[in-house]
Amino acid sequence: MRDMTASNLRSAYGGESMAHMRYLAWADKAEQDGFPNVARLFRAISFSEQLHATNHFLAMKDVKGGFNVTAGGGFGVGGTLEQLKGAIEGETFEVNEMYPVYIEAAKLQDEKAALRSMTWAVAAEKVHAALYDKSRQAVEAGKDVALGAVYVCERCGYTAEGGAPDRCPVCGSPRERFKPFA
Repeated sequence: MRDMTASNLRSAYGGESMAHMRYLAWADKAEQDGFPNVARLFRAISFSEQLHATNHFLAMKDVKGGFNVTAGGGFGVGGTLEQLKGAIEGETFEVNEMYPVYIEAAKLQDEKAALRSMTWAVAAEKVHAALYDKSRQAVEAGKDVALGAVYVCERCGYTAEGGAPDRCPVCGSPRERFKPFA
């Protein structure tokens, strides 16, 4: 794997890993704050972020050695509204700035596994930002978000609310490959 794409994948891996753990901590806080649906959403999306990190890691299967991983990520546990705003900021950064650049580099370097992993991730991040924004609006009104069951594709991390699709619109996995968060 070419150095630039490997570096970008390591950065994305670091960011997705941090989001996975951060969202688990924020889920616990949302639960404490009386927002069980927001907590459930944080847990579902945490699982999706774990899948993105794993896919990035596997795309680098031939990259060996120790590396410092630089990834931006918010720290701290504030109130649920503050956490949702931080989640939206992180997801939209990935959608609008990080992944578009990383995807173009992977295309230029013809790194198919990296391109697939990053393309799958950015598709899910768009949905995450929208779900977090829906939750933010509810919490700003002093309510928990009205949220149906959330389903996460166990292959690519695509996230759906209300019901799992017959086939994942991102990777084509069947409905049976979606993990429910009800």
